[in-house]
Amino acid sequence: MNGIKSMQHIIKLSSNDLKNKANQIRKNLVEVAVRNGAGHIAPSLSCVDILTALYYQTMNLSRDPQWEERDRLIFSKAHGCYGFYAILADRGYVKREDWENFYRGSFLSGCAERSTEHGIEASCGALGHGLPIAAGIAFGAKLQGKKYRVYCVVGDGEMQEGSMWEAVQFAAKYKLSNLTVIIDHNRLQAMDFLEDVLTVEGKRFDLQQKMKAFGFEVKTCNGHNPEKMVSIMEGWIKGSALDKPQVLVANTVKGYGLLCMENIPKFHFRLPTEDELNMGRRFE
Repeated sequence: MNGIKSMQHIIKLSSNDLKNKANQIRKNLVEVAVRNGAGHIAPSLSCVDILTALYYQTMNLSRDPQWEERDRLIFSKAHGCYGFYAILADRGYVKREDWENFYRGSFLSGCAERSTEHGIEASCGALGHGLPIAAGIAFGAKLQGKKYRVYCVVGDGEMQEGSMWEAVQFAAKYKLSNLTVIIDHNRLQAMDFLEDVLTVEGKRFDLQQKMKAFGFEVKTCNGHNPEKMVSIMEGWIKGSALDKPQVLVANTVKGYGLLCMENIPKFHFRLPTEDELNMGRRFE
């Protein structure tokens, strides 16, 4: 498995093709989830462009998902894993039939569970664990002199977990410059808005200010613009003088792409009706 195939790098898309690929993934995600009766469509839709930027341009990957020198992605907001699965199937890490049968007997579960042979690096169904795992992997890579990078996609609601802030402190303390965190900042957690739970009302840049104070390099951008996200992350990769971990706060819309569920709390797990689906969508 780690022989000739591992040297066959996955072809990257041009920046101009990223948006079309994201729409293709989004369409496939909705079709499979609705047909199979799988909830968690809205949290999956908000991070499709983030994952597209990572898997089709930024990350160093091979056709072998267990290639030793691969970049690692820890998908911490594991409740929103449908776009993640769709991309793993599109990249050939997961068999198409396993993805098409998701929620109907496939080995793929409602929350991502570790299966490195399929490109799933960690189990993160219980939120708050992904960033600690990512920090540990990045630290290990540093100790061993490995060149691969570690990426971690987290939810903004998930950032309220104490374990996440312990990992943030650890990453800053040990200058884990090989760690990039992308926060899917859709301003909703489960069935309510962040400001109605723990985020102080009106603190628009709450996460940016906290991450900077804790010692991270911080950037913010539109989380539905893959080209811009790639540009920021590639800048970090080339920034050899950078001696700190990085965080990209990606501003997104929960349920992005389906007009019936965009920014609507009740759609965290609720399936859309046929009439709701007919309200329109942002992809072809």
